[in-house]
Amino acid sequence: MNETVKEHSWIPLIVVALASFIIALDATFMNVSISQVVVDLHTDVSTIQSIMSFYTLITAAFMLLSAKLQDIVGKKKLFLIGAALYGLGTFTAAISSSALMLFIGWSVIEGIAGALMLPATISIISGTYSGEKRTVALAIVGVMGAVAAAIGPLFGGVMTTFLSWRYGFGCELLIVFIILIMRNRIPDFTPTESRSDLDITGSIISFIGLVLLVLGILSLSKDFNNSIIIIVAGLIALAIFAYFEIRRKRGGKVPLLDMDLFKDRNLRVGTLILLMSYLSMGGALFAVSLYLQSVLQLNAFNTGLTTLPMTIGLLIFAIIAPSLAGKLSHKVIIAIGCIMAIVGCLMLSNQFRLDTSIMTLVPGLFVLGAGLGFIMALCTDIALVNIPKESQNNASGVNSTGQSLGESMGTAIIGIILILGVMGGISNAVDVHAPDHSGDEQFQLEVANYFQKVGNIDNLKDNSTVVDIVNIIVQSTMAFVMQVTAILMGIVFLMTLRLQNRKINKQ
Repeated sequence: MNETVKEHSWIPLIVVALASFIIALDATFMNVSISQVVVDLHTDVSTIQSIMSFYTLITAAFMLLSAKLQDIVGKKKLFLIGAALYGLGTFTAAISSSALMLFIGWSVIEGIAGALMLPATISIISGTYSGEKRTVALAIVGVMGAVAAAIGPLFGGVMTTFLSWRYGFGCELLIVFIILIMRNRIPDFTPTESRSDLDITGSIISFIGLVLLVLGILSLSKDFNNSIIIIVAGLIALAIFAYFEIRRKRGGKVPLLDMDLFKDRNLRVGTLILLMSYLSMGGALFAVSLYLQSVLQLNAFNTGLTTLPMTIGLLIFAIIAPSLAGKLSHKVIIAIGCIMAIVGCLMLSNQFRLDTSIMTLVPGLFVLGAGLGFIMALCTDIALVNIPKESQNNASGVNSTGQSLGESMGTAIIGIILILGVMGGISNAVDVHAPDHSGDEQFQLEVANYFQKVGNIDNLKDNSTVVDIVNIIVQSTMAFVMQVTAILMGIVFLMTLRLQNRKINKQ
């Protein structure tokens, strides 16, 4: 590899960061475009939601196989194959004339392409930079994904409101062209294994396990009992996969995933921190966006603008984090980020009502984003700090899988929390504001129906009792969501204490 490129050029970072950006953007920008897509493709909401879910599912399912293919094909070559496939997928999605065509282009082709690129982005950075440059580069790549996920609703709102959702895919295609044009600026990496080393059986078992796990997570809010069964089946399959990989390595064969990597505490804990951070961000963003659109009746564009302070906070503090890492340890900075995120959640917990002003949400969203920026900027770097070069590809796959699972789990888990909050809040609210109707199931059903239509608040003005009840349900439910998010960040803080406390090497 060219040492000049390694030590002085940021262009490889720019190229792979662009890939990280579009992969994360793809998972969120269509959330606000569903109704328009339904009309354009003559389909229904559940079909489009399924297509969106399958994108996440396919990306996560192929992640571990992709990480191993880096050793066989070469990380740069695999990254570029993924980029080319991604371009084909975005083009197909942009010109889709049916839901099936959108599924093939977006869910299947882009899902596989994203899985090929995402682990490679981390391992290319780890192999290209060292010391302080490596910390900065990994921070930028990680935060590009988080920022893209956060601004997805705003981007989708602009595209849908002023142009068309098809232009969103068109913008991604343009970025793919830039990546391919700049491909020669990425250093070459020699493959370290041959095709005969590929673990086909392990690939199949891991694929089944990850598909079941993510499918169960995605369907949690729709069918809880069956989802738990599917998740357990997925975990059993992954346990079988781990046992098979251990036996394969003991037999002198190359495993798909070297389970000895999990002996490294920083990789285990750092990946879990990344997973829970993405879960918290995705879940909080989903809940706030739902509140803004359903309760405050904001359109997609204004919803994106309102959540922008969270993105700005995340970006600013993620940029600051690597420079602070030269003075403080990663562990300390991540712990500070956890505390800031908890404070942000608590600031937001009492701000959600029927008459909330948008400006009252800004401070809490900014502080929450700032805390997440500290965490996400450094957790990948500290997770990989002890991993030897020959195992970086495998470790990057583990890290990327953690990120994908976190993104998948956020919306599903917060969705359940919202449902539980609403159902639990109705009885308490009726007891407080309409004690004469305590235990009256018919009245509570009417309240639930009103609540489902709470966006059309004019319909409630004739019944002040129902307005009061709905208002307290909104407050208690959103407070519950923010408190759960704060608890998750508290768990992340405790996990941070398990990290090895190291400062970066500046050489």
